[in-house]
Amino acid sequence: MGALHEGHLSLVRAARTSSDVVAASIFVNPTQFGPTEDLAKYPRSFEHDCEMLEREGVELLFAPMVEEMYPAGAVTWVIVEGLSEKLDGRSRPGHFRGVTTVVAKLFHAVEPDAAFFGQKDAAQVAIIRRMVSDLNLPVEIVVCPIVREADGLAMSSRNAYLDPEQRKQALVLHRSLQRVQTLVEAGEKNATKLRSSGLEEFARESSVRLDYFEVVNPDTLDPVEDVSRGALLAVAAYLGNTRLIDNLLLRSA
Repeated sequence: MGALHEGHLSLVRAARTSSDVVAASIFVNPTQFGPTEDLAKYPRSFEHDCEMLEREGVELLFAPMVEEMYPAGAVTWVIVEGLSEKLDGRSRPGHFRGVTTVVAKLFHAVEPDAAFFGQKDAAQVAIIRRMVSDLNLPVEIVVCPIVREADGLAMSSRNAYLDPEQRKQALVLHRSLQRVQTLVEAGEKNATKLRSSGLEEFARESSVRLDYFEVVNPDTLDPVEDVSRGALLAVAAYLGNTRLIDNLLLRSA
């Protein structure tokens, strides 16, 4: 959606290593924002974004107008039922309906061989993978690692909303994930115990409002009881009006 940072550019670089031609899209998609969310103030830096993409050697930029993507009177949606109501979909009703619809449209317009997404949006990744599989879309979904600031905060365009104190408080997301990872490495496999440990970290940062902290199957987004076969640890929290997400793929020792 623009306001590009190193996390986005890492996707471009990953695409460059395995593709003859790299295309990028910039589109602040109105249908994935709720009525009280930050569509109007979402950070936009189109000219700077274009310069960054040009420096990375991107051959094609697809930056449509809203009217191009959503013709007047359009009533058709792409919905991945079951998955779209979990994690962020539970907190943001209708969000993933907007995501899957616009991604399907972008795939149709550009017809990429491969599409590169960031692991930071883990629920989105699971839902898009399922959409591609269910609709037999001829595109490979490549998932790239989360890119973090030096102190561990996951890079996000919404980080720009944080004041200095909130920026410091936001580190509780990463700390909670690290705390759980340490327990897993020590042999703990019980998801309830792991989740409780992460919640204890949030209890120390009372100014941060937790949205969810869940241990789930990375494909179905359903809760798991045991992480022996791997799991997704996903977190979302509010700092003031700013909502941030982060996650970690747990692998048992």
